Amino acid sequence: MLAWPVASVGWVTSLVQRASASQERINDFLFIKPDIKNPTNKKTNIKKEITFRKVNFIYENTKIQALKNISFHIKKGGVLGIVGETGSGKSTIASLICRLYDVTTGVINFGDTNISNLNLNNLRTSIGYIPQDGYLFSGTIKENILFGSDNINEAEIIKTLKKVELLDEINIFPLGINTVVGERGVQLSGGQRQRIAIARTLYKNPEILILDDCLSAIDANKEEKILNNIKKESQHKTKIVISHRMNTVKEADYIILLKKGEILEQGNHKELLDLKGLYYTTYSNQNNINE
Repeated sequence: MLAWPVASVGWVTSLVQRASASQERINDFLFIKPDIKNPTNKKTNIKKEITFRKVNFIYENTKIQALKNISFHIKKGGVLGIVGETGSGKSTIASLICRLYDVTTGVINFGDTNISNLNLNNLRTSIGYIPQDGYLFSGTIKENILFGSDNINEAEIIKTLKKVELLDEINIFPLGINTVVGERGVQLSGGQRQRIAIARTLYKNPEILILDDCLSAIDANKEEKILNNIKKESQHKTKIVISHRMNTVKEADYIILLKKGEILEQGNHKELLDLKGLYYTTYSNQNNINE
């Protein structure tokens, strides 16, 4: 008669111990104090004009200098292309614009205002950042696009899927936009996952767009169509396109080529080709152009 009560006590004790260990880990996360603090609770207007002035950045944990003396200016509604090999500092620039880190030295301005004086919530709400590995949750396509948005508009979802050249593929699925994608989008191809991540950002309609190599798993024809759609629909938005493929950035107003954290070459596509430097060589190799 006592076997079951004793076994139950042991089982409950085990659950309590496991829950206690889990709660400790959760508390470690919840009680972390962020290094980046919001300087003001007042709403600040985020200008769509971005200036980097002699920016240097060193990662505190590794002491690696990721950026060295970076300066550039993006006009309101302009398009900046950033290219370079892996580890050249491309994504670090995107992280600094989102103020995930503060610069070591130098200045980042939005309009005439230093980024450190802007309301952090306003800043990040105004930016749509799409990384290369856009995370998908174990829900439906519709739920993934709506994630973080209070506006539920199915017609707008369809329109957004058209922009990223994905609607025809989704319509093949029996459940359409209500198809469950699985954990991290396991049911989809790499290109489909990236396009859903892009659609999620475009649906929120941010004022500043950062595309961080988020078209790498998409074929060249679809990539060109998506970029043209974004350009057409986002003429008044400031856009930053980061890629290792020169074709992705060739339509940008201004392009910077990074190498080991420094700007090696800069200018528009034609000017960089005329330099006959690394940009020209890489572009020629990627497009099988022989002199």
